[in-house]
Amino acid sequence: MSAPLQYRIVVLNPAAHRYEVTLRIDDPDPAGQRITLPAWIPGSYMIRDFARNIVTIKAESMGRPIALDKCDKQTWQLPPLQGTVDIRYQVYAWDLSVRSAYLDQTRAYFNGSSVFLRVIGRESEQHQVDIAAPQDDELMNWRVATTLPATVVDARGFGQYQVPSYDALIDYPVEISDHSPMQFTAAGIPHQMVISGRHRCDAERLTADLTRICEQHARMYGELPVDRYLFMTMATGDGYGGLEHRDSTSLMCARDDLPRPGMKAPEEGYRRFLGLCSHEYFHLWNVKRIRPERLKQADLSVEIHTQLLWAFEGFTSYYDELALVRAGCIDSLSFLELLAQTITKVLRSTGRHKQTVAESSFDAWTKFYKQDENAPNAIVSYYTKGALVALGLDMQLRDATDDRVTLDDLMRELWQRYGKPDIGVPEDGIERLASELAGTDLSDFFARYVHGTDELPLDDWLASVGVGIQRRPAGDAIDQGKSSKTPPEAVEAKPVLGARWMVENGFARLSHVLDGGAAQAAGLSAGDRLIALDGIQLPADKVAQRIAQLPSGRTFSLHVFRRDELLAVELAPQPAPADTVTLWLLADDQLDSRQQARRSAWLASA
Repeated sequence: MSAPLQYRIVVLNPAAHRYEVTLRIDDPDPAGQRITLPAWIPGSYMIRDFARNIVTIKAESMGRPIALDKCDKQTWQLPPLQGTVDIRYQVYAWDLSVRSAYLDQTRAYFNGSSVFLRVIGRESEQHQVDIAAPQDDELMNWRVATTLPATVVDARGFGQYQVPSYDALIDYPVEISDHSPMQFTAAGIPHQMVISGRHRCDAERLTADLTRICEQHARMYGELPVDRYLFMTMATGDGYGGLEHRDSTSLMCARDDLPRPGMKAPEEGYRRFLGLCSHEYFHLWNVKRIRPERLKQADLSVEIHTQLLWAFEGFTSYYDELALVRAGCIDSLSFLELLAQTITKVLRSTGRHKQTVAESSFDAWTKFYKQDENAPNAIVSYYTKGALVALGLDMQLRDATDDRVTLDDLMRELWQRYGKPDIGVPEDGIERLASELAGTDLSDFFARYVHGTDELPLDDWLASVGVGIQRRPAGDAIDQGKSSKTPPEAVEAKPVLGARWMVENGFARLSHVLDGGAAQAAGLSAGDRLIALDGIQLPADKVAQRIAQLPSGRTFSLHVFRRDELLAVELAPQPAPADTVTLWLLADDQLDSRQQARRSAWLASA
């Protein structure tokens, strides 16, 4: 039996952002061993061509250089040979994200898909990794945080790790830094949070909230299928993002989103961070174990298409914030504010009338992950609209069964049938299972809201759980939707430009021109820089205010630069659309007993 495939990764040069990796292969394919690096990482559906970051690569056997031929953008081939071959390569690591690899004087981080070449034909063999301790005296306080199974490591975590396959190897991200470790136990399982980057986090507050969230998810599914779990967080000035793994997650957050000592009620940023943690933890079941059949053991060299991301990311987006109120981390009004913001995001995308969430899922590679200036007019997010479809399916199941069956039951059944036995979910599997649990055919629901672009009947769905909804114009530029203790008053619709912009040298440069708005009617385009309105200079911080003050029934001259050419157009103000939402809890005396019971059950802990 061959020895394990052996990797040794070294922090070569933090200032140059370089790792050095050595791959030792015993008994390579006598016909000529091929090696390759993935083009994408599971959970992030975009071709990223990680091999482009390989700076140098060479091979040798018994001290002799060996020719290494490049076959395509990410694959190399050795000539026929016997014995042992070492492949040594340098990887440039300067991607401050959760998807790739990063290295500087403050931290080292990598996903295996970015740094570990795959030995074609030997993916199911044992893979051994030696993480070498940096020799720089200034890095002596660095420690390893990972859930890679250790074999022989020192007190700081440097040393040897071993996994049973290549798929396992690339599912254990590694953080190496002077991070802040926090320990807690949830559902009887040890958990850890490590935070890199400068911060002032209230560790006691954070671990207490995470304990409640993790236990809420574990209770809903009925079990926790890991023997440990690790949250790895990088705190920056304005970061945000997460990527799920089988027993860990990589996160980025704004340092101000972490709970600070003395914080009382959860602030907006902290709610956002808890929602992110909740989202990635829910993926422990939904995506990492309950997963589309097409993505099970996916070929990481090419795009793999599925129409099911609306369920895997959308259901997760529904539960990530619902779990916060169920776990007692936020109150019901805070939850309704988060839900109102989700609804608002969907309403502000006219692409929902053109693209279904099934199509959005399938085209994630080329549309959702490669958004351009026309994205709001052409696509819909399978995250946000998927979350609203989850809400609707939850209510549909409750209606069909007199509240005996909910979406919680669907998730548990998906776990028992597909996740636990590690069987991929067929493309129609969720629809068939939902109809089975409902005891009635739900194909019309899926035809209209998953495979069709019918407007979601949110008023009916929310009313069934005792929630009122108002669609209104946005109050200002920062109004993304809100909740209210009482029914809100009507809001006047003031004129708006019908476009989004960014600040460039003090002026507004249009980033998106929205379908049906005043800007589009005037002939404006993304990239145009607004210069003057009605003959008066128009600074970026005055655009919304000046447009809102324009009287209706008239047109006004607007001067813009398109590239380096000055254009004059006629702008006819249009009232702001009712694309912003306020939600509130209907008073108990407005609800019947079924609505009251359903609302209580909906918001209650599993």
